[in-house]
Amino acid sequence: MNRKVIVTCALTGAGDTTAKSEYVPVTPDEIAADAIAAARAGASVVHIHVRDPETKQGSRDTALYREVVRQIKESDVDPVINLTAGMGGDLVVDPSEPTVQLPGTDLVSGLERLAHVEELRPEICTIDCGSLNFGEGSNLYVSTPDMLREGAARIKELGVKPEMEIFDTGNLWFANVMVEEGLIAPPPLYQLCMGIPYGAPVDPALLQAMVNLLPEGAQWTSFAIGRNQLPWVAQSVLLGGHVRVGLEDNLYLSKGVKATNAQLTERAIDIVTGMGSSVATPDEAREILKLEK
Repeated sequence: MNRKVIVTCALTGAGDTTAKSEYVPVTPDEIAADAIAAARAGASVVHIHVRDPETKQGSRDTALYREVVRQIKESDVDPVINLTAGMGGDLVVDPSEPTVQLPGTDLVSGLERLAHVEELRPEICTIDCGSLNFGEGSNLYVSTPDMLREGAARIKELGVKPEMEIFDTGNLWFANVMVEEGLIAPPPLYQLCMGIPYGAPVDPALLQAMVNLLPEGAQWTSFAIGRNQLPWVAQSVLLGGHVRVGLEDNLYLSKGVKATNAQLTERAIDIVTGMGSSVATPDEAREILKLEK
């Protein structure tokens, strides 16, 4: 258990959470401030979505990403920056007429989802490794093999490390295919995402099975949403992985007590160190993941 564990703080996400907690950051200033606070609390990596400051909904606006990244880079901390590239895959269909797209659809090509990555060249960006029935209703997340291969090839050309987001075992199967095809530079980085309806359920035995399918030399992180987030820190460390916490996935520090990103980071670090491991500094994380800064 005596090893370096990378702690990622996922700051805001794109979910409809801003009305549920006043601590969910919305504007570029708020998101950057939370990233800096999480880094000061010990986070190795900050995972960044942006939101439209007016609607508070998730956004793909490169200008918003640019401002968040600028403020982090001009601060007194230097966390690894991980930008989502998952926005632009939402398809909401009319269940009685599936060819009709309903409000909430934001569906663009795999390459268009990388516009901010092209400009800002973060050290890490995410790539969601498959399509998914996303929750109740008629909302689909669309990420086809053709989109993924094209996106992975471009991410590799840019010198950015893809964090392959795995929402079920089929996603993992295809991620492994991309590794075998040479589309992912070593070491491959997997994020095993548990509890998102209707992907992989929060089950330690399933996490172990997924870990068993990872290729030799892979680095991996896992998280679970909601009340399972903090217990999953321990579960991930026990199986040899890194960890992720943050308001993207969970709003509470304990029952009825709303959290900040810095508080969730501090609690995760307490769990990691209490298990006999230590938390990787940003530079140690860069070395573990072989990042190009």
